[in-house]
Amino acid sequence: MIPRCLLLVVFLLLLLASRARGQVPPPDPNEPRPIDAFDTVFLEEMTWMEVRDALRNGKTTAIVATGGVEQNGPYLVTGKHNVILRATTEAIARELGNALVAPLVPFVPEGDLDPPSGHMQYPGTISVREGTFRALLTDIATSLKTHGFEEVILLGDSGGNQEGMAAVAAELGVAWEGSGTGIHFIPEYYDNPRWIVWLEEHGVVEESEGLHDDVRHSAIMALVDPALIRAEARRRAGLFRINGIELDPLDETLELARELVAYQARVTVEAIRKATGEGLDGR
Repeated sequence: MIPRCLLLVVFLLLLLASRARGQVPPPDPNEPRPIDAFDTVFLEEMTWMEVRDALRNGKTTAIVATGGVEQNGPYLVTGKHNVILRATTEAIARELGNALVAPLVPFVPEGDLDPPSGHMQYPGTISVREGTFRALLTDIATSLKTHGFEEVILLGDSGGNQEGMAAVAAELGVAWEGSGTGIHFIPEYYDNPRWIVWLEEHGVVEESEGLHDDVRHSAIMALVDPALIRAEARRRAGLFRINGIELDPLDETLELARELVAYQARVTVEAIRKATGEGLDGR
């Protein structure tokens, strides 16, 4: 008579064997891509094969951009900064020519959680602690380094993000020294005085209404989707203006936005190339 313990061992071995037969082996990292690559600079819109091949073809710079979810007055959606980054980071990556954009970081410090302060006093805002923000940036940047990106670029569309990004870039810059991957914080991206001067040179002189809203933000958001600035509802209410500037004709506002995004991209790309030691001619 076969001992029960032996029967149990045989049963377990058979069970493991049957499971092993049903397992699908992981894909070969060098398996050829079966279809053409999709034309995008956004990493989250790419397959892993497309990312792999983009890296092999020289797209070795990763842009890590931080936005925010906060109150932005009565007309602009709470994701204002994330929406704007959708337009500006694409322009920057395409201007650089060797860059991909990591998934945007939507959650940033917006004020104390309890008791609430800053933007956290308004419904819809989502805030994270400064330590959480820096830890998230560290892990994102390290992931990109692991996959072979040679430059990691940190930039942010909101004032409260700047200090944390600068600190992470400084800390990782020391830790990564000699590793083949550099990390850089680009404050030139968030240069509101410069954008104000540009707008004034183009005939846009604003008088603040204190609404945490302005022509720059409204125009670029409308470039992504006019509904995000509630264009139609504001027209019906006779409120399609901000800081004394009419936003109609919308086509003119959108053209202004295109020019401003292109200008901000040029300024940012020049700063990135200077930070990374790349010549301004792209070589």
